[in-house]
Amino acid sequence: MMTQQIEHKIEAMREGGKVLSATLAELLEFAQPGVTLLSVEALAQKRIKEAGMKPSFSTVADYKWATCLCVNDVIVHGIPTQYELKDGDVLTIDVGLINKKYHTDTAWTKVIGSIEDATRSKQVEQFLAVGKDALKKATGQAIAGNRVGHISQIIQEVVEGAGYGIAKSLVGHGVGTTLHEPPQIPGYLKGNIEKTPLLEKGMTIAIEVIYTMGNPTMYYHEDGWSIATRDHSLAAVFEQTLAVTDSAPDILTPVPVVR
Repeated sequence: MMTQQIEHKIEAMREGGKVLSATLAELLEFAQPGVTLLSVEALAQKRIKEAGMKPSFSTVADYKWATCLCVNDVIVHGIPTQYELKDGDVLTIDVGLINKKYHTDTAWTKVIGSIEDATRSKQVEQFLAVGKDALKKATGQAIAGNRVGHISQIIQEVVEGAGYGIAKSLVGHGVGTTLHEPPQIPGYLKGNIEKTPLLEKGMTIAIEVIYTMGNPTMYYHEDGWSIATRDHSLAAVFEQTLAVTDSAPDILTPVPVVR
C-alpha cells in the first residue's frame, strides 16, 4: 500500500508529465529545416512557464537551459546554439520540468525533414525503430518485484541484438524531488540480476535507451557539456518517466504525439 506522500508525488508527476509530453510533441513538430536550436529552446522555456512550472535541467549546476538538444553524433547534453537544422539531421530533444517540487524527464529522437538517399533513410528509420522498441519493452519490466537488471538486460538484448552500441557510461535514473536520484538504470546488464536494485511499488524512475549506430566510444566537445561518438556515428535517446506498480508500469510521460 502506497503512503499518501507517495501518491501525492505520483499525481504531481503525472500532471507535470502530461504537460511535458505535450511540450515535447510540440518541440518535435517545431524542429524543422531552417529552425535553430535556440528557437527550440525558447519554445520549451515558453511552454513550461505558461504551464506555471519550471525547467528541471536548470537545477543542474552551471546548466542554464531547459533542454538538451543533440544533433547527429551528439549522444547527450547537447547545448542549444544558433545551429540551424537541415534536412537529414537526426535530433534528440531531452527536456524535463518541475511541478509542485517534483521532476519528470523525457526524450525522443527524430529525423529532420527527409533523407535524400533512400538506403540511408531506411537505415536511420530502422535505427530509431529499435530504440523505440527497446524503450517499450524496457518499461514493461518496471514491475514491483523485478530488478533494475531486468530493465538493463532487455535494453541490451534489443539494441545489441540489432547490431547497435550501448553508451554504457550513460544511464537512466530515479527521479522525484531531484532530477537525478538512485537507482542508476544502465542500458546493459553487468553481473548478476539478483544483485541489482529491487524495484518497489511507488518508485519513480526515468528509463533511458541511449545508443549509437556505430561504436559507442565517446568524447566531450569543447563546450564542456556535449558528449558525442568518437567515430561520428549517429546517436539516439528514447526516455520516459514512470511509476513502478504491482502489475504494469504507470507511464507518467506518455509517448509524444506529433501531428
